[in-house]
Amino acid sequence: GVRPLDRPPRFAAGDRVRTRIASPPGHTRLPRYGAGRLGIVRELRSSCVFPDSNAHFRGEHPQHLYNVRFEGSELWGADAEPATAVHLDLFEPYLDPA
Repeated sequence: GVRPLDRPPRFAAGDRVRTRIASPPGHTRLPRYGAGRLGIVRELRSSCVFPDSNAHFRGEHPQHLYNVRFEGSELWGADAEPATAVHLDLFEPYLDPA
């Protein structure tokens, strides 16, 4: 659920980001096909319970949640259908500036 957060978001709409490459044991909301890819932040959604920690009983650790747009070719290369894009809702710890 939505939780207040006392720090400003790291990213804003229009920022280019790269997703981190990580294979943590257990739960994550970063799909493997999206790891290490370049995208553009479309909007800040809210600050929410971070499922990666909450699912393992390590606390809620709220994080900013962003909608990020990825070109199909960034995710699947030349095999992507032309003009395809995918939007993923991703938590701030998954993202680095591009």
